[in-house]
Amino acid sequence: MNEIEKILEAHEVRPTAMRILIYKFMAKKDRAVTLTEIENAFGKADRATLSRTVRTFETKNIVHQIDDGTGIPKYALCENNCNCEVEQDLHIHFHCNNCDETVCLTDHKIPHINLPEGYMAENVNLVVKGICEKCSGV
Repeated sequence: MNEIEKILEAHEVRPTAMRILIYKFMAKKDRAVTLTEIENAFGKADRATLSRTVRTFETKNIVHQIDDGTGIPKYALCENNCNCEVEQDLHIHFHCNNCDETVCLTDHKIPHINLPEGYMAENVNLVVKGICEKCSGV
């Protein structure tokens, strides 16, 4: 059994050929991808299957969805041992205003936010917008 199959099974996802291909595609990217990018990469595949796969990956904490303010959801693979828990797994995302790419800054965690009594956080999203290292030439 290969590494991707082990990861999928660890998240209780059956490792079908399409799921393995989508995981490989996302793993090769150093940025978040849109569902349209996945659909374009697998042009002959059924769009519903691709969409269902991404939704399954999200539900099972294999990928996380990023709202970078563009109105188009983007997806990135979660780190190993991530449960997408608000208290410990959330990290900053960076969106480049020049190339329109969004990347995970996994070494930069979102700090715990003390909410007033009676409030319960279900998701936290922090997006820093600016110019990425590729576009700035640094």
